[in-house]
Amino acid sequence: MEDKKGGLSIISFDFEYYKPSTISEAVQLYQTISNRGQTATYISGGTEFITFARTNKITTDAIIDLKGIPECHLLKVRGDELVIGAAVSLNKITESKVFPLLGEAVKKVADHTSRNKITIGGNLFSQLKYREGLLALLLTDSKVIVVGIEGEEILFLEDVMKNNMELKDGQFLVQILIEKAYLDCPCVSLKKTRLSKIGYPLASVSALKRDNQIRAAISGVCEYPFRSIDIESTLNDDTLSVDDRITKVLTQLPSRVVDNFEGSAEYREFVLRNMLEDVIQTLKEENA
Repeated sequence: MEDKKGGLSIISFDFEYYKPSTISEAVQLYQTISNRGQTATYISGGTEFITFARTNKITTDAIIDLKGIPECHLLKVRGDELVIGAAVSLNKITESKVFPLLGEAVKKVADHTSRNKITIGGNLFSQLKYREGLLALLLTDSKVIVVGIEGEEILFLEDVMKNNMELKDGQFLVQILIEKAYLDCPCVSLKKTRLSKIGYPLASVSALKRDNQIRAAISGVCEYPFRSIDIESTLNDDTLSVDDRITKVLTQLPSRVVDNFEGSAEYREFVLRNMLEDVIQTLKEENA
């Protein structure tokens, strides 16, 4: 365990830094710090913490860095599941090619150097609304292993998302579990930014086909990433033309379309329309 007082020079407040080597040590640290009446923050990568701490948008008395825990670094097909640890970097996921859809989606997050530091756990629990790594995981009905003072829980990721990607006090993400059968499904990952390939998305779409049905999840268009069963039903409705399907989908979005300096709501809808057309055309002849 490492204990440093002071923090980084670019951060205006002091904090204690711990790097436990086991899950139980991390849980005990959190409980000890909380019992002192102080706040503790888990990190699996730290890039977002530094970014927000620089501008005082986040403060904490202590950091518990999960990168020293072996279980958080696992990236392995084990039995019928792919296991991805919370501290696995986005680049490692892409380079492993073990789950092409997830690899392509996170390949478009930030630049290559940053992706060496950004972890899948950090991306899923980001304070930014995009969280593009979430899309492929929603499509595969993924589960997560979380640990806290009350022990270990295995939850559906979709259920965690309903709480706005918040866990119980003192819990942290250890691993993501993905059914092996999804890994080789026909898939497509699309992203459109305002100017460069690595900017925030006007729209991102991840889609796959299983049992001859298209599944799709979307980020950037609304204030949060989402998967919608109603939208998928429309995308798979062969009684409608492709154009009519997409027009109907745009009426089924779960919230208003984002309208800001990066792109108007009308432009985002235009981008999404083109993406969904590409998804249907790409996957319609594929059988999973």
